Amino acid sequence: MEQGYAVFLLLGVVLVLIDGQLIYRSGKGYMNRAYGDPEAARSMTRLATVLFHLVVLGMLALVSMISVDTGDPVKNVVMKLGIMLLVLALVHAVTMVILGRIRDRQLQQQLADEMAEDHRQFDQAHRVPAQSRAEPLAYPTTTSPAAGAPTATPVDPPAASAPLATPAPGTTATPTAAPTPEQQVDPTQVKTIR
Repeated sequence: MEQGYAVFLLLGVVLVLIDGQLIYRSGKGYMNRAYGDPEAARSMTRLATVLFHLVVLGMLALVSMISVDTGDPVKNVVMKLGIMLLVLALVHAVTMVILGRIRDRQLQQQLADEMAEDHRQFDQAHRVPAQSRAEPLAYPTTTSPAAGAPTATPVDPPAASAPLATPAPGTTATPTAAPTPEQQVDPTQVKTIR
């Protein structure tokens, strides 16, 4: 009886250690993409593997206390190993679910961070600068040689009946402001030179 108990514990511990190493080695690669940093992936996988070992070794100790009597010591060990393998499979599945959730949460966080960064860059690239106030365009004035003072005689005033000019393709039209009353010419003040 003592020999069968020792064999069961030895086989159980070996199975737990083998499965723990499989989880650790596979989990590192599985978590590496989510974290992008091999050290962070290794640390998270190591934490999950330690938890796995503690839980399964505790279950092994509990299963070893179960009394099974089939009449044959070998059958007793096989029966306990079968129970232990089922427990091991269950804890293995739970560990993989936990690692999968951690990985999905990390990937979602990375995606949210990337989207926030893209949104910030888009806002910076398409920020509209503050528009300055447009000043009206004034018609150029000429200086009267006799008086020496500028007179408000427009050069090339726009014709009232002329059609509006359309801008050439590829250019933009700039609006011109109408002359102010100070810039308009009084016909009685204009001298004609002959």
